[in-house]
Amino acid sequence: MEPFDPTQLRFDDSGLIPAIVQDAENGRVLMLAYMNKESLQLTLETGLTHFYSRSRQRIWQKGEESGHIQRVREISYDCDEDALLIKAEQVMAACHTGRRSCFFRRLHPSPETSEEVTRQEFDPETVYGGSLAILQQIFEVIHDRQANPKADSYVSGLFAKGQDQILKKVGEEATELVVASKNGNSEEIIYEAADLWFHMLVLLGHHGIAPSEVARELRKRYGKKSKAEYR
Repeated sequence: MEPFDPTQLRFDDSGLIPAIVQDAENGRVLMLAYMNKESLQLTLETGLTHFYSRSRQRIWQKGEESGHIQRVREISYDCDEDALLIKAEQVMAACHTGRRSCFFRRLHPSPETSEEVTRQEFDPETVYGGSLAILQQIFEVIHDRQANPKADSYVSGLFAKGQDQILKKVGEEATELVVASKNGNSEEIIYEAADLWFHMLVLLGHHGIAPSEVARELRKRYGKKSKAEYR
């Protein structure tokens, strides 16, 4: 494969070039956006996708608000040198609707694909893992409290006090879960486990790590080891 050379690219009269983002794991097309030379350079430097918004007239990083970032694995360009193909690791959803891909509506469905099946395939509950979707929903609130601190917010207060306070809370909640387990009370165990999960989400937010990245690591381990180890 020829090395990527940005100087060969042909930007349009507005200084933009279309960029198709593809899921590096399965090849699925996730979204289409536009880049200018500066956003492309930022993408190359940071390894995270940056685009140029034609409506807002500014450069933006994918996931800058939602946390649904894209880590670039590979960038190539077409034979006419006027379009980019980006293979990336997508954190959670590429679409602002919460769906994995922006291309979830069919102009001409195949006979075996009903509208109901299409809708369910991209339902956010399915994307986020059924009932555990609440973890992503809570994480998004945590991310918002981190980016937009509120005086009366417990989460904002934790972030303001720094990593040591967050780690202290995770340790305390883990200990309380251990005690609940020793007591053998199911309701107490569930309550303390919820507290621990919540503070673990805060810790992930502190490091800029989305819950989906932990899920991806578990899936990777599950694929390498026997299923018996996870039963």
